[in-house]
Amino acid sequence: MAAMSAAIWHKVEQMPWPADWPALFGRAAPLVMDIGFGSGHSLVELAARRPEINVLGVEISVPALRRAGRKLERRGLANVRLLHGEAAAALRALCRPGDLAAVVINFPDPWPKQDHGARRLVDDAFLCLLATRLAAGGPLDVATDHDDYAAQIAAALEHSPHFESRTGATFALDAPGRAPTKYERVALEQGRTPRYFAWRRNAAPAGADFPTPQEYPMPHVVLRGPADLAEIGRRFRPATFEFEGGHVRFIEAYRALGSDRLLIETYINEDPIRQRLGLEVRPRANGEIVIGLAEVGFPRPTRGVHAAVARLAAWLQGEFPALIVVNAALQEINGDH
Repeated sequence: MAAMSAAIWHKVEQMPWPADWPALFGRAAPLVMDIGFGSGHSLVELAARRPEINVLGVEISVPALRRAGRKLERRGLANVRLLHGEAAAALRALCRPGDLAAVVINFPDPWPKQDHGARRLVDDAFLCLLATRLAAGGPLDVATDHDDYAAQIAAALEHSPHFESRTGATFALDAPGRAPTKYERVALEQGRTPRYFAWRRNAAPAGADFPTPQEYPMPHVVLRGPADLAEIGRRFRPATFEFEGGHVRFIEAYRALGSDRLLIETYINEDPIRQRLGLEVRPRANGEIVIGLAEVGFPRPTRGVHAAVARLAAWLQGEFPALIVVNAALQEINGDH
């Protein structure tokens, strides 16, 4: 396999759910996930030191993905794939139970502000999710230099029924043989004290259910009646609504220059997937109006997308009471309000 392919990064939203890891890597091998690899130094060293494993680097920072990609190209490493997305989304959408042989989390963002603690990655809920995807006996290595976050990680691991220490201690203050990250070297130079958590997945069954997000047929609603596209655009206002498992936000409406269409910029948050996409309002020559999913980006027809199409159709009927539904392909969604 050419080294150049190792630098290509993928997006959670654009991959099969769940992923076909042997196809992605071009071989079957133990899969190790490196979450939040930052500059990519330790990721590259891990892949170089262990050519027998497949390494999946997960990162939300695009500049970090680019920097790591360049490092991989220079080293000619073909056993790494980079993934743009959040760790929870990667675990839920892409990984089957037991897919992961090991997980590494180096210096996750501590979210130090008082009201940002809920954004931290490692907590009770994350460990429950991770337990469903990490194989029994698989090591979990976490490092942090943030005192409060270290205490939170320690508490979560100590009372988790799914993990056990590999050393008998909650954490250590050094990790011989470890390839330090760039951030870690700076922390040590500045006198901060990293904690290294060396744990593993035990054999306890994972009780919580974290199913792979489900896709449905493409949604659409066909309406018939008097409604002018320009007037629809004038009446549009940003709005947010919730459905069971997430929320939808209609952001803005745009009129197409080259065709008679209205594009509704839409944000959909449904745990663990977030999509920013376009819904399309398109008139037909026979007087019907079609509401569906625009081919912008790589939209996935999830429950949230169906909920958004249904709500947009309901809004149109509210604004133009003479409109009637003549055809609809929608998944029933509960909790719309």
